[in-house]
Amino acid sequence: MELEAFTGALQRVRQDAGLSYRELADQAHYSHAHLVRATSGKQLPSWPVTVAFLSGCDVPAELLPIWRRHWEAAAGDPQDVSELVRAAATPEDLGAALTALTRPRSLRSLERLTGIPRATLQSWLRGGRVPRPDRLDQFIVALGASRTERLAFSDCVDRLAG
Repeated sequence: MELEAFTGALQRVRQDAGLSYRELADQAHYSHAHLVRATSGKQLPSWPVTVAFLSGCDVPAELLPIWRRHWEAAAGDPQDVSELVRAAATPEDLGAALTALTRPRSLRSLERLTGIPRATLQSWLRGGRVPRPDRLDQFIVALGASRTERLAFSDCVDRLAG
């Protein structure tokens, strides 16, 4: 299930439950705006937000493992990050690999986690700018990248700089 399909399914669950976003906010203990963003289709909500959303709509707990599999599918396969980096030939390709590594985090949460400004992160993720090796390593270490991923990103930046 892709991102738009997943967030659309969340919206249908809310509608089927007969809840407004404000009513759901009371049930889920997240803000109205946060829950609207969860179904916007622009970014995948975090798993805790998804669980609160579904629980607030009275989705039975035994169905959460199924929703988790759909959520993971919408997030993409994090296993292929090293492969994406090794195949990267342009700054845009590097940006796509970085985006795969960051899923499903928002720019705001990435900024808080890494201390790197959102505008800089957005430029990297879109392929508008290749990060300096030290900043890239700081970023991917904060995301919990494996040693293999770190080496692949370092090699990629060297390739693109050369």
